Amino acid sequence: MQLIVAVDKNWAIGNGNKLLVRIPEDQKFFRETTMGHVVVLGRKTLDEFPNGLPLKGRTNIILSRDPDYKVKDGIVVHSEEELFEELKKYDSKDVFVIGGESVYKMLYPYCDTAHVTKIDYSYQADKYFPNLDKDDNWRIAADSDEHTYFDLEYYFYKYINDNPRRF
Repeated sequence: MQLIVAVDKNWAIGNGNKLLVRIPEDQKFFRETTMGHVVVLGRKTLDEFPNGLPLKGRTNIILSRDPDYKVKDGIVVHSEEELFEELKKYDSKDVFVIGGESVYKMLYPYCDTAHVTKIDYSYQADKYFPNLDKDDNWRIAADSDEHTYFDLEYYFYKYINDNPRRF
């Protein structure tokens, strides 16, 4: 299983249930990387998508604690156990965890690859991703040259988890 995330200098990912920033090249990378695959996300993350609808061209698995929650064109699961049962139906290399904070924290130990866009800026934030640089299981396998969007500098990193958990 893989994950994809954009973080700031402090590994922040959001504030007020919104992304910290939208960088067109990062959004293009996200779209191209996840297209045709399975994406796993929480309900609050889905709420931030256009019209609150699942991403087109992908199988969307949405985690919600609300037993009555349903969404058109999405698979809704209500627990970690139900999610793991659903994920067994797919090749793990085709599954991407895309947020938000609680879904990342639950699933990142099970991922073997992380695609991390690091933004060289500190934002006001209330949602964070675990710092992979301080996790002994994760190592950087690849990084990019500096990219810029207006005055923002950012980099694309690929991390590998040498010891992913199994479910």
